Amino acid sequence: MANNCLSVALHGGAGVRRDRDYGREIPHMRGLIEAARDRLRGGASALDVAVETVAALEASGLYVAGRGAAPNTAGKYELDASLMDGSTRKAGAVAALQGFQSPIQVARAVMERTSHVMLAGEGAAAFAAEQGLARIENVERWFSRGVPEEESSGLHGTVGCVVRDAEGRLAAATSTGGTYGKLPGRVGDTPVIGAGTWADDRMAVSCTGVGEYFLRTAAAVQLALRVQFGERVAEAADAVLGQIAALGGDGGLIAVTADGQLAMPWNSEGMKRAWLTAEGEIGAAAF
Repeated sequence: MANNCLSVALHGGAGVRRDRDYGREIPHMRGLIEAARDRLRGGASALDVAVETVAALEASGLYVAGRGAAPNTAGKYELDASLMDGSTRKAGAVAALQGFQSPIQVARAVMERTSHVMLAGEGAAAFAAEQGLARIENVERWFSRGVPEEESSGLHGTVGCVVRDAEGRLAAATSTGGTYGKLPGRVGDTPVIGAGTWADDRMAVSCTGVGEYFLRTAAAVQLALRVQFGERVAEAADAVLGQIAALGGDGGLIAVTADGQLAMPWNSEGMKRAWLTAEGEIGAAAF
């Protein structure tokens, strides 16, 4: 495999149902992979491409993240996001963020402009305002998703992206609106480094599913450590999801290794996903 191989995977959530049509999401995801490939060919870094891709997923309103988020039981939109740069182990995250268009951009600002890894709630919003990041001016008009209560049970649609660039650098980014019907202040795995997101010099991982189970298994870093200690990435990913299933949870993940291998398993009905392999193959699917 070429040393300068490019590999990318993204997910639009594992809350997929057989009775739904994903005719908008699949071409949208494929287009984002094509854009990511072109950016990487132009010399963009893994971190830049991961963040740009997740920001585009947030802005689309097609997934349960960014504009597609649903309100909590108090009618508020609390959003979570995180990113990690594998080459430096730098990371940034926001939890229960309200009032800003792109949680992943706020998370990047936390990483690059503070000495912290995570900011939450009012503190995260105050920081985003100080940094001049884009606000949501009209909540009712901004958020796109309106799923009736009887249809929303069990749905989740976290978005994420993992990238290996031409220099061999790895990065991961993840963003979510959380689960439907969540309590105010609920935080899942997405903003927790090691649970929903991880990147180092061997592996980048982004998870999607019922976050409580990914927290309880330290899913993202567990996968990375399994590979570090000699397991094949596909087998390691299946083992992590097996633990989650044994606890009663479901979901999926995307991962890319230092040599460009991709893994995209799930244990739910399906997972919206798209990919660019090290050999140049592009694809997108929901099941």
